[in-house]
Amino acid sequence: MAKKTGLYFGTFNPIHVGHLIIANHMVEFSDLDEVWFVVTPHNPHKKKKTLLEDHHRLAMVRIAVEEYPKLQASNVEFDLPQPNYTVNTLVHLEEKYPEKNFSLIMGEDNLKSLHKWKNYEVILERYSIYVYPRISEGNTPLHPSRGEKLPQIKIVDAPIIELSSTFIRKGIKAGKNIRPMLPAEVWTYLDEMNFYK
Repeated sequence: MAKKTGLYFGTFNPIHVGHLIIANHMVEFSDLDEVWFVVTPHNPHKKKKTLLEDHHRLAMVRIAVEEYPKLQASNVEFDLPQPNYTVNTLVHLEEKYPEKNFSLIMGEDNLKSLHKWKNYEVILERYSIYVYPRISEGNTPLHPSRGEKLPQIKIVDAPIIELSSTFIRKGIKAGKNIRPMLPAEVWTYLDEMNFYK
């Protein structure tokens, strides 16, 4: 039986407890066997001074998932051509791990813009998408409850997490105590490296 692996893409700049809550919920309360945090590399064409170097973000994800055997960090996109398109990453992963059955994990807000993704029809045709709720405005073109019944889109009743990496970075810069929002070891790493200050 192929292992069902959910792919949770993001810059994870930094990874926070919200990311862990969602990933853990997916692996415990859906039919996924494991979840991979796919760390998106820095797009060389975009200079984002707030985006930490790839290896630091990957290190923080690795630290964060250390005690969760069903969660793991993935740097698969680091060696793929830039810019990264999800469809290409999926093809690459299927070739590399034929024994796994890959699915996507995304927030409801991302589902709304899925129709703008490169080759999104291919993604919908070949992969399941596990969607967690977000507080957001507007209709989702692909939301099953809005007419279009797509069996490959699975809405998971996960907790709504209103916590963002942007909020955390701003908080650190402003000298606020944001420790409860981060896994303890990630906080220590950030603090020792003086990141986002």
